[in-house]
Amino acid sequence: MFDYWTAVLLGLVEGLTEFIPVSSTGHLILAGHLLHFKGRVAETFDIVIQLGAILAVVILYRQRFIGLLPQKGWLNRSKGNAGFSGFQGCLLLGLTTLPALIMGKSAYPYIKGYLFNPSSVAVALAVGALGILAVEKWRPGIKADSLDAVGWLQALIIGLFQCLSMWPGISRAGATIIGGLLSGLDRKTAAEYSFLAAVPVMVAATGYDLYKTWSQFQEGDLIFLGIGFAVSFVIAYFTVAAFIRILGRWTLKPFAWYRIALAPLVLLFWPD
Repeated sequence: MFDYWTAVLLGLVEGLTEFIPVSSTGHLILAGHLLHFKGRVAETFDIVIQLGAILAVVILYRQRFIGLLPQKGWLNRSKGNAGFSGFQGCLLLGLTTLPALIMGKSAYPYIKGYLFNPSSVAVALAVGALGILAVEKWRPGIKADSLDAVGWLQALIIGLFQCLSMWPGISRAGATIIGGLLSGLDRKTAAEYSFLAAVPVMVAATGYDLYKTWSQFQEGDLIFLGIGFAVSFVIAYFTVAAFIRILGRWTLKPFAWYRIALAPLVLLFWPD
């Protein structure tokens, strides 16, 4: 059984970083090394507490998710301009989620075995930062400024970019927001679609990881998981709302410069 304060601190890190483009998994790996919380159980814990942050999005965007549920004429709503709702909304999320599921299933052993370390995170932080700066400088014009305007090609592009987030340090939020910007979404819409797209892929990733590692947990570990889950939920709830307000005023560049500043520090002070 682990120190419960470790769960609180890691839940705080997760809630603050899951939905902004700095990589929650990368930060959890770095925090775990500082707290001497490593190993297979630690890696699974880092994934499981992300569900707390995901629950925050489900609650904040509950009307959007309710609009995806089956109802009268649900199948027929894919015809015409249904927007991000009903059957069409589910298909859009499915299209975004599918590439990551395929890559995650095939690359799972390599990702767990070779990429969950500070050196890998440092390189990914720098690579992701350069990607953010490049997109902010050369991104195409805006074609969609609301979730209801997201199309099939945009959903697929975002899904392909989401695969990059399998590398800890790249950031799932960062990769999907960049994919959204490159496909013609404005910043706010790209961020909101990134939030919604996180739900199916993270639920699938967490379920798969728990299936693989559940036998390694002891009864006391469940309390540890619950604390991390609860803290990440509360912090993420307020972080998501703040991030949307920030995007109304700023670009993503400050997050890129933060990543660039952090990357060499990781190489210097976080030994593998």
